[in-house]
Amino acid sequence: MDTRGRLIAGSHNRNEFILINADENGRGDENGRIKSVKELSGQMCQICGDEVEITVDGELFVACNECAFPVCRPCYEYERREGNQACPQCKTRYKRIKGSPRVEGDEEEDDIDDLDHEFDYGNLNGLGPQEGAEAMLYSHLNSGRGYHSNASGIPALSAHETSPLSSEIPLLTYGEEDSEISSDRHALIVPPFMAHGNGIHPASFPDPSIPLQPRPMVPKKDIAVYGYGSVAWKDRMEDWKKRQNDKLQVVKHQGDGGNFGGNELDDDPDLPTMDEGRQPLSRKLPITSSKINPYRMIIILRLVILGLFFHYRILHPVNNAYGLWLTSVICEIWFAVSWILDQFPKWYPIERETYLERLSLRYEKEGKPSELASVDIFVSTVDPLKEPPLITANTVLSILAVDYPVDKVACYVSDDGAAMLTFEALSETSEFARKWVPFCKKFNIEPRAPEWYFSQKMDYLKNKVHPAFVRERRAMKREYEEFKVKINALVATAQKVPEDGWTMQDGTPWPGNNVRDHPGMIQVFLGHSDVCDVEGNELPRLIYVSREKRPGFEHHKKAGAMNALVRVSAVISNAPYLLNVDCDHYINNSKALREAMCFMMDPTSGKKVCYVQFPQRFDGIDRHDRYSNRNVVFFDINMKGLDGLQGPIYVGTGCVFRKKALYGYDAPAKKKSPSKTCNCWPKWCCLCCGSRKNTNAKTKKEKKKKSKHREASKQIHALENIEEGINESNAEKSLNMTQMKLEKKFGQSPVFIASALLENGGVPQNVSPASLLKEAIQVISCGYEDKTEWGKEVGWIYGSVTEDILTGFKMHCHGWRSVYCIPKRPAFKGSAPINLSDRLHQVLRWALGSVEIFLSRHCPIWYGYGGGLNWLERFSYINSVVYPWTSIPLLVYCTLPAICLLTGQFIVPEISNYASLVFMALFISIAATGILEMQWGGVGIDDWWRNEQFWVIGGVSSHLFALIQGLLKVLGGVSTNFTVTSKGADDGAFSELYIFKWTSLLIPPTTLLIINIVGVVVGVSDAINNGYDSWGPLFGRLFFAFWVIMHLYPFLKGLMGKQDRMPTIILVWSILLASILTLMWVRINPFVSKDGPVLEVCGLNCD
Repeated sequence: MDTRGRLIAGSHNRNEFILINADENGRGDENGRIKSVKELSGQMCQICGDEVEITVDGELFVACNECAFPVCRPCYEYERREGNQACPQCKTRYKRIKGSPRVEGDEEEDDIDDLDHEFDYGNLNGLGPQEGAEAMLYSHLNSGRGYHSNASGIPALSAHETSPLSSEIPLLTYGEEDSEISSDRHALIVPPFMAHGNGIHPASFPDPSIPLQPRPMVPKKDIAVYGYGSVAWKDRMEDWKKRQNDKLQVVKHQGDGGNFGGNELDDDPDLPTMDEGRQPLSRKLPITSSKINPYRMIIILRLVILGLFFHYRILHPVNNAYGLWLTSVICEIWFAVSWILDQFPKWYPIERETYLERLSLRYEKEGKPSELASVDIFVSTVDPLKEPPLITANTVLSILAVDYPVDKVACYVSDDGAAMLTFEALSETSEFARKWVPFCKKFNIEPRAPEWYFSQKMDYLKNKVHPAFVRERRAMKREYEEFKVKINALVATAQKVPEDGWTMQDGTPWPGNNVRDHPGMIQVFLGHSDVCDVEGNELPRLIYVSREKRPGFEHHKKAGAMNALVRVSAVISNAPYLLNVDCDHYINNSKALREAMCFMMDPTSGKKVCYVQFPQRFDGIDRHDRYSNRNVVFFDINMKGLDGLQGPIYVGTGCVFRKKALYGYDAPAKKKSPSKTCNCWPKWCCLCCGSRKNTNAKTKKEKKKKSKHREASKQIHALENIEEGINESNAEKSLNMTQMKLEKKFGQSPVFIASALLENGGVPQNVSPASLLKEAIQVISCGYEDKTEWGKEVGWIYGSVTEDILTGFKMHCHGWRSVYCIPKRPAFKGSAPINLSDRLHQVLRWALGSVEIFLSRHCPIWYGYGGGLNWLERFSYINSVVYPWTSIPLLVYCTLPAICLLTGQFIVPEISNYASLVFMALFISIAATGILEMQWGGVGIDDWWRNEQFWVIGGVSSHLFALIQGLLKVLGGVSTNFTVTSKGADDGAFSELYIFKWTSLLIPPTTLLIINIVGVVVGVSDAINNGYDSWGPLFGRLFFAFWVIMHLYPFLKGLMGKQDRMPTIILVWSILLASILTLMWVRINPFVSKDGPVLEVCGLNCD
């Protein structure tokens, strides 16, 4: 879509649509004005405010012949269908106009015009889903623009817009043959719209010199129906043979073309296995049996030991400390349940391997356009002062330079803060991209984010052989430094907002000056014909989007912004797949999209894949990863385990989606193998009939049960099975969905509805850009989602701050599966908060989202039964929403050691030999499980131990506060916030790590540390005071207390900040030993007798 570099701003509800010329000259038009649609068009509809269209005859559309009250055709149709069927001004009943569907009460007419069923989509049964969707799109968009339709509702182009292909195809009408055409040149009619749109290819026709065999003509059978003996069948066979020959070209040697004859090549049965391009694009790599079998045995053994442990704990209470004993047993039972929910989804871990060469051989043939699917890439940002524009610019540059066909990539940047700083930064980024993108592709550099490419400490000359590389790299580095200076200057300017708000270069006030009340804005920076790179090559599209915001509307934060991007991308580019990344996650591997397409476009297994999730990797984290920011255990162990089930959960970024799954459709149904019938069994089988009846009754019950669970889904998702090779019955059922149901699901945009029905994507070429721009502004309006299923069944799901978990959960409930892809070179890299307080607040937000899901109707404990969710996958989702509740037993359990040391009691009675064996076996099984997980997951012991430590730190702080905040928010409607205050910082490497920011989240773990350290001091001093016999029982309590202190040790380091003169460990142990020695000195004070002071009578009378 070519906007000539202008910013489009508008509001569908307020009928505002303005093109702002933001070039350096500042010209709006020839007269220096900015024209709106009202100035450029004729009459405006008095109901909706849209432009009244022009009819086919070139005249203004008139709905009422009595008073000529200006009403557009859509409002006229709606008034006749849903309203009182009368003119709003003169109250005269509307008469049916040619091209409008009949309604009840219309006068009977003998003549039927060619537009009688223009809006009746049920008559498209003869077309496939792809053609039917395009027919719908043409009928909506091109009404009154010189287009007309045939009797079946298929739009046809006017004479001067007819496809050139039509002049080369001899026509044959449905039922009558043209006598002027010879019998060997008969062909089917090809509707004009089949020559346009992505994924629609004209059929090939045989050489006219080769006579065709006569075909039988069945009067009752439509000639358009494909079948054996028809011209269409023969043409399809010829086209299929041609495609097969193209595929087999990869096995031919260029220099040895004469070694094989054509017949030998076609008849060789081994050729399909020799053809690399026809092999699967990926494969599963199961964990070796030497690693996974011992792991599973340990899990089962640990379950048995847990049973013995609880048997002993419950049957041996501590009578003198019954409260402590009961509390500890309840906590341990909860920990056991939590462990089961976390452990068993890791029962089938797998890894995957992709074959990028096969992908290229299959979809990128030499001398032909690439057949790789298009991808829309979404980047979301809100506040440029918190999310630096330079970071966002690097992310965008890495996307524009990705190793993928440029015409297949479109980058959409969502600015949910409507900040002019982001807009100007993207303008500078688009200019720098004209130099950066060809440099990356010329020298094949990695990564393609300039900030990280120029800052990496490595030999940049490795594997570089081009003589001009050093010179061009130095020049590019200078260009990037100048680019950074420009971005930094914009940031400095944005620190102080003018009183009158920001103004654009042409003097137009910035539409987003009021962040909470502004129109929708769209700007196409790259992708139109006027902008190419410095070498004259085409660049991917770069589109700025800021959705409309008005007071009184719920905008749903990031989830709402992502849904707005889904709709606007469907109108502008409509790729079948999309990738979403955060603004601080750049593409580290330029082949990341190809890695994802190896799963999405695999013809054998790709149809059921809803998304491909990549692991998150991070830059800028210290070597020790004190607060487990890398989260390696989750991404390299838990996610691999889920990949062996129904797939990994969606983590919010670095994920490639199939749009069809986002639209709420169910996954393609599995083809069931034929079941046994009575013919399979001997006649003497007396139970045959009975078994058949039971089986039939059972299947009927299951179908009835499943229909109850999916009744709503079937009403909404009747188009769930649109795909290649779909059978006729499902196609008819899907195409019989009425327009009203589609509008209730997707909203009132006909362009988006038609785009959603196109599985292979693509936007028709003959639609005017003005129409697309109007629709793009409409779909990002703040009221578009009202009374639709956006956020409920379609798009990102609302109801939680962690919309990613909900969205992936809904897809899995619809029967889709996801894939976990770990390339050798990380696909994406981002930044993570390495400061303790920031890290705790990040975990707080995640836990709060889980609490919201737990208290909603989408809780996986009770939602989604009867769908396609795997039961072990459900375990994982339950664990993902239940874990914040573990904070309560964890906090209590970490308090018990201090209470035991201070009171002299313990949660376990005197341990027998049997109990000692059970306890030791439990600890050994826990350690063995962790070791084996580290072995097959490739995780180091440092990462595993840091994860264990932060599980306790986050559990007693962030998870606890998230639970309180979630309960107040959901049950009481009270919103709470926790402020973070920075207290100091140091310069140098990882200086942010040592910034101390006080927040209320630090109170619980600090309290636990203090009371446990005090408990250790009191317990040791008490043992010293009571003698040798008291040391035995003390060891169990001390072990318990040191377990808590060791897990909270990273928190203690973060609390104390950077100690330049004395290491933290020395400081802690100094305090501990000083306290113990002080108490010992009191005990062994030589100036005091062990039996107390001796008092003697001195003989003096003191009275």
